[in-house]
Amino acid sequence: MRWMSLRWPLSLITGCVLFFASIAAQAESGKLWSAGRYTFSDEMGGFTIIGVSGKGTRQDPIILTEEFHSTTPTVLIIRTEQTNLKDPAEDIGILFHMRVEVTNGSGHPWVEFGFELQEQLNVPSDYGDGLSFYQPGDKKDAIDSYGYASFSDDFEPYDRMIFRDGKIDPGENASFGFPIADFTPKRTFYLVQDPRIPSS
Repeated sequence: MRWMSLRWPLSLITGCVLFFASIAAQAESGKLWSAGRYTFSDEMGGFTIIGVSGKGTRQDPIILTEEFHSTTPTVLIIRTEQTNLKDPAEDIGILFHMRVEVTNGSGHPWVEFGFELQEQLNVPSDYGDGLSFYQPGDKKDAIDSYGYASFSDDFEPYDRMIFRDGKIDPGENASFGFPIADFTPKRTFYLVQDPRIPSS
């Protein structure tokens, strides 16, 4: 029996090498995920975005699926991609709804989970920056969680929510739904995500 030899064109081999190299570089630097008029990035590390979907309306929230590798606060980078949508009825840039679905891959139980919005990284978001968890509006039934029974929110000097009265063991999942009001002129802002372990 005679074996056939396959000869691959050099251009095809080069193309394959460049393709896989670009995938590796993208995985290392952090992928941009798009939904609604925003992109989301895990480029600062500590967690991995698994998927993003949705428009950002209350009926079709932006669903962000993540896996956390540590118990230290992590930073989700959110960038505005669109300034004007074709259909004004779908203009959700001022207020959009998010659902964050997380998997605890840290190896430690989480007894609380916090979120903090920042217009400038590592600078508390004050009342006048236009960024909040819909601070001035009615949030009734707009904030919920699977995994934690209650939450508290602070508006000054932070824009922060902390979910409590629950525990997410390693390998388990939790989810959080909340609105974000984006009146800031900045095209980039930050969502600090803070899984908290028992203090003793």
